[in-house]
Amino acid sequence: MAARIFTLSQVERHRSKKDCWLVINGRVLNVTKFLKEHPGGEEVLMESAGQDASKEFEDVGHSKGAQSLLRKYRVGVLQGHIFQDGDSEEVAYEEYSENKAEMTAFVIKHDRLSKFLRLLLQYFVPFLISAAYFCYRYFTRAP
Repeated sequence: MAARIFTLSQVERHRSKKDCWLVINGRVLNVTKFLKEHPGGEEVLMESAGQDASKEFEDVGHSKGAQSLLRKYRVGVLQGHIFQDGDSEEVAYEEYSENKAEMTAFVIKHDRLSKFLRLLLQYFVPFLISAAYFCYRYFTRAP
């Protein structure tokens, strides 16, 4: 698969909570879906949104699991970056153009039953238990 080449000015356009990109070690990452999952909070990522965050990423000392997530969120590479860490996966490159029509898709989930069950378990069942407890206390009290 050809990796797209982005300029830093193209990356800088993606710095909102709904579209957050950053650069780490020459890899352009779309971390929009990762904002809420980030252990340090989304503010940490938003501070570096649209910028090269390589230094900040290395300073924190991320685990190997965190480093492997870089591949999951990568959308391309930074123009002019030379890879020195032995990552030979970047074989073919494709220029990124804002004019290209990109296909987007979304999935509609019909999970009304699970929402109903969740509501039932979270609110109605505890209410029934507490009501049963107070009825028991009322009917077994001493006259």
